[in-house]
Amino acid sequence: MKLLTAATLIVASSTAFARPAPLVSIPTHDAFFNSIAAHCGKAFEGEVAVDNAKGPSSFTDKKLVMHVRKCSETELQVPFHVGDDASRTWIITKTGSGLSLKHDHRHKDGTDDASTMYGGHTLDAGSAQIQSFPADQYSKELFVKQGLAQSVGNTWQMYIYPEVFTYRLIRQGREFKVDFDLTKPITPPSAPWGYKD
Repeated sequence: MKLLTAATLIVASSTAFARPAPLVSIPTHDAFFNSIAAHCGKAFEGEVAVDNAKGPSSFTDKKLVMHVRKCSETELQVPFHVGDDASRTWIITKTGSGLSLKHDHRHKDGTDDASTMYGGHTLDAGSAQIQSFPADQYSKELFVKQGLAQSVGNTWQMYIYPEVFTYRLIRQGREFKVDFDLTKPITPPSAPWGYKD
């Protein structure tokens, strides 16, 4: 009887410790994440609002489309199509200590680009409409390795309002911003490179 009781206690205690830890979050991060997730399955066309880079831009005269393609309770996958270039996917993830933004870059055959999974992590509460993602250490080291030391100071920002979603990159001397019209959903594009429909 004692042996049975001991075995029962061991099973019960191991079951109690088998529960995964909760993924904690704060209201502003949740509201921001949920506002994007509310558009899951929809795609929207955008236009460059600011681009102060010198020389011709690869975004000029291209159709720009964001597609809130895949949503879970902890991750959003948002491909950003530039004309026929389907190499970019923004990945927004709840981490338990804020929100992470990563840029998944692939080649047409689905293989990883040399410059992929760079991005940043929130450092503060932000707001329900705006979150900032300063470059994380992985990204800084990647940029230096690739001879892009100026990008070490990158901060990516995303804004979501009822009528517009904005993706913005800023650093000293550089600003790039695309606004997407959330009032006019369009036909979603095919899966981005490296993903399946």
